[in-house]
Amino acid sequence: MSNLMNYVVEQAKRETKFPKFKPGDNVTVGYKIIEGSKERIQAFRGDVIQINGEGLTKTFTVRKMSNGVGVERIFPMQAPTIVDIKINKFGRVRRAKLYYLRERVGKKARIKERKFIKKN
Repeated sequence: MSNLMNYVVEQAKRETKFPKFKPGDNVTVGYKIIEGSKERIQAFRGDVIQINGEGLTKTFTVRKMSNGVGVERIFPMQAPTIVDIKINKFGRVRRAKLYYLRERVGKKARIKERKFIKKN
């Protein structure tokens, strides 16, 4: 039982060096895939449609279109299989959960880009 507790405490202390992102942002998630004895990193690029939980149970869902079919993948934030997260675009949305994107196709499924203006 103490091994399990040590593992949980170790995972809680583990810092994630990932950038801050919100729902609506377009991200590329690099994660490890183990096939037999080989290991490789695969990129999953799409829009973040939700962020759930806190602490060890925090997850985020990324949605992409692949050959006209919507594909969603849920990633645990603390997963050791996630190598890196890169933010491609910052999205401007007014919701925390973007489930409405599931019914939209084409131009209607676009998310406007959030632009930053420097003040002098």
